[in-house]
Amino acid sequence: QVQLVESGGGLVQTGGSLRLSCAASGRTFSSYAMGWFRQAPGEEREFVAVISWSGGSTYYADSVKGRFTISRDNAKHMVYLQMNSLKPEDTAVYYCNEAITGNNSWYPRLASWGQGTQVTVSS
Repeated sequence: QVQLVESGGGLVQTGGSLRLSCAASGRTFSSYAMGWFRQAPGEEREFVAVISWSGGSTYYADSVKGRFTISRDNAKHMVYLQMNSLKPEDTAVYYCNEAITGNNSWYPRLASWGQGTQVTVSS
């Protein structure tokens, strides 16, 4: 069973930066694409970014393209999300998960989630 632990969230001002981390354990980490998803209060969880198992391909939601960068370190079983030029609309709880593609988007592969990490961007 895969366990996911997110960290690195916090409170920042508009235009600030944060780097989120996701530690994965439980099985072969490097075999799967990994994604970041977020859920704002009162909203459904949405896709943010995904990185292929090798790290060679990435894909971003239009709302974060050019501001966020996803990366991974397979040796450390870690996935990262560098978030720059943060906006108040980025405020959400951020989660990582294995990711699968379908219908021109990306979806969480695992039914279970970590606790997430809260990102709050003040205006």
